[in-house]
Amino acid sequence: MARIAIVTGGGQGIGEGIAKQLATDGLTVAVADLNKDNAEKVAAEIGNGSKGYYVDVSKRDDVFKLVDDVVADFGQLDVIVNNAGIAEIGAIIDAKEEDINKIFNINVNGDIFGIQAAAQQFKKQGTGGKIINACSIAGHEGFELLGIYSATKFAVRGLTQAAAKELAKDKITVNAYCPGIVLTPMWDQIDAEMAKIYDVPLGQTLQSYIDGIALGRGEQPADVANLVSFLADKKSDYITGQSIMVDGGIQYS
Repeated sequence: MARIAIVTGGGQGIGEGIAKQLATDGLTVAVADLNKDNAEKVAAEIGNGSKGYYVDVSKRDDVFKLVDDVVADFGQLDVIVNNAGIAEIGAIIDAKEEDINKIFNINVNGDIFGIQAAAQQFKKQGTGGKIINACSIAGHEGFELLGIYSATKFAVRGLTQAAAKELAKDKITVNAYCPGIVLTPMWDQIDAEMAKIYDVPLGQTLQSYIDGIALGRGEQPADVANLVSFLADKKSDYITGQSIMVDGGIQYS
């Protein structure tokens, strides 16, 4: 029987790349997204019995329902990838309360709810399991105009470490992946916003970040997915509490 994985935010970008890789690895993937049409499209493309689901990760009941629905459909859960996230661009001193709450509700609360729901199911099964969270290079160093986003990703690192310690006795590992400059719609958004703020041409900010990558190119979703593939596999059974950089060798200024 195929192992079952949930990937939130799986309808596009990094999440889509992760879903595709896990299906290639032989897992059946519950592709969950705020846009259910995108989730169903990705699930159909990757095959292996995968299925699309709706989820708003900022709502605890939604995340618990997702896990319940996946278990009802497939009988078990083996891996959850708490990938869903958003970015907010702007100076910390200009951040509005509603924008701060929105990004924390998705990037931090969403991971907490995913950890809670998956751990509850893994304990019920008595099988152990793997929880994999989306962190970032911005969870290791704060970036200008990405301060609130950076704060959410520092929080994810702390959650990952604490949950790993709390859940180890149940044979549940908790790790995170920390991408760099991934060429997805999120970075298109970041580049466009920074172009306005700095009054520079579109693409200039993105290129300046790429110029600081040791391997000399922007990151692809597949680069992230390869790490997640390892973290979802039994080969990583002795690794927990880690937030692993997958960034091409970013050179911090």
